[in-house]
This record gives sequence, structure tokens and C-alpha cells, in this order.
Amino acid sequence: MKNSWRIFIIIELLMLLFVLYKVVNETQALIFLIFGVINIVFALKRQRRSSFNLFQLIMGAVVVMMSLLTSGPVIWFMLVFAILFFGLVGVETSGLSVLEHLDLVPWKDKQMINVESVEPELKNGKRFKRQLFGNQRIGSTVYEWDDINLSVFSGDTIIDLGNTILPKEDNVIIIRKGFGRTRIIVPMGVGVMVEHATVSGKLVFDEQSYAMKNEAIKIFSHDYDENVRRVKIVTNTLLGDVEVVRI
Repeated sequence: MKNSWRIFIIIELLMLLFVLYKVVNETQALIFLIFGVINIVFALKRQRRSSFNLFQLIMGAVVVMMSLLTSGPVIWFMLVFAILFFGLVGVETSGLSVLEHLDLVPWKDKQMINVESVEPELKNGKRFKRQLFGNQRIGSTVYEWDDINLSVFSGDTIIDLGNTILPKEDNVIIIRKGFGRTRIIVPMGVGVMVEHATVSGKLVFDEQSYAMKNEAIKIFSHDYDENVRRVKIVTNTLLGDVEVVRI
């Protein structure tokens, strides 16, 4: 994920330099660009904002954008590339597939799913690092289950339990987070207990939404005592929503 962001920023900066080069070499576009920048600077320097300052700021932004758009097709490539990149990153982060929700997909009527497995690993003394910032997804591929204990400062987190097999016992997920959204995907047939504490945020569980401000809540699924496989989710956040999704 980090490498893809670096590549995206480098490509966008290179295309932006080429756009500025084109603008500098075209007198009319350069005049409009300077005019727009001057209006934006004067509007932002005003301590007391008025309707004229707002108009000046909007007009300056429009003039700058128009001067860049008339510099050639490179700026359009920048916009298209940015839209495609953010779209693909959003799909990758959320783990959703657009084709899965289409009823007209020809191969959806007869679909074969192969269940994969992984070799068990030694758990005693196992050490690993978790990223402190940014979005992360656990469970995008098949993995052996082990209790999860996360500490994250900021970013969105997705934990998918659909690609693992939970043991017939109580399984634990502990998440401590400063800022960001947390989404936990739990397969049907698994009992769930959620204990959530937050300064400000929302908990979504079993199609119920709980708005919370400096509160803690503990909820059990209706089939918690009946199921052999159960998962206990304990989350602590400063600002951010927590969502438990059953699939």
C-alpha cells in the first residue's frame, strides 16, 4: 500500500511539472494563472471574511483551474489517473467486489469455490510488527487464526474472519485506536460479543446503530450462548466508528 502511494504521488508530481511548463510557455494561460493566484492570496490574507472575499476566493480557484485545464491533455490524464487510483485503492481497502453484487454476471450461476488451507505455524514466541498509521486489512488471504491484539494511532482497519477457521472456543480481538474507522467481518454461525468504549463515535452491530459519547457498551449476539465458535471483540477508540458485519 505504501509503495503504491509513493508511485501515485511521483507520477502526479511529474505530470504537474509538465502542466506548469506548458502554462509558463503560453502567455494567456500564464496571465490567467497569475491572476487567479493573486485573488486567492488576497482572499486568504483577509482576517475578516466577507461575501466579496468568498467570491474572490472562488473566482481565483476557478480561474486557476481553467488555466490549468487549457494547458493540454496532461491535466486531464492527472484527473483520470487520480480517479482510477482512489477507486482501486478504495475497493482494495474495503474488500468489496462490484461484480459480486451484479445479478447479470454470466458465471455467477455456476460458481466453484475452492477452499484453501495453510500449514499451522508456531505461536510460542512469535513476534511481528503492526503498522501504527494508515489503512490496513487483516484477512485478505487465507490465514491461520490467532488472537488479534492491535494498537493503531490513526487509519481505517478491516479484519476479515471469512478467510480463516475459528477454533471451537472463545477467540479474542482487541483493538486500541486513536482515530479512524474499524470494520470487522464475521461469518454467520459464530457467536459475537462486542465490548466498545469511545470518546466519540458510533457502534454498528446486528443492524443496530449506537451513537456514543464518552461511553462504554457491551453487547451479545442472540446466538452467542448456542454457538460453539465464539469471538470476543474488545475495542477502545478516541474518535471513530466501529462496525461488525455478519456475512
